[in-house]
Amino acid sequence: MSEIAGQTGLRAGASAVVNESYSFACMRCGYGWEQSYEIEHHTDAAGREFVLYVADGKVVPSPLSRPTCQNCDGHVVRIMRPGRVESARNAAHRPHRVPPPAGPVEAPAAAAESGQDTTEGHHWHLSDLLHPFQRKAS
Repeated sequence: MSEIAGQTGLRAGASAVVNESYSFACMRCGYGWEQSYEIEHHTDAAGREFVLYVADGKVVPSPLSRPTCQNCDGHVVRIMRPGRVESARNAAHRPHRVPPPAGPVEAPAAAAESGQDTTEGHHWHLSDLLHPFQRKAS
């Protein structure tokens, strides 16, 4: 998920750059997207460390603090490891395997030999279903 880049291509004052990628899914509208960030580590004049998130060459707010859906501007967004949105899209476009139709079913021989009428099924009553749970009064 993260890679530390070399010292090339750093903005002024950046001591290191880490590349991070995330997958996002909006829980409001279902939209999914992926984004890569360059996280630049800096030190201010007072010696305090801070980071800048850069996406597509622009400094952006941290995607971890309050992500916003690019489709509906909602803020209920799930953040996942990279590749999750792409794998879900691929699964949606894969042909679904349909099981083959079932073959003929034979009637049980015991019921046919005993002369019972197999065309009429048993009609269940609620009391039949609750019978195992009933206690005898003492």
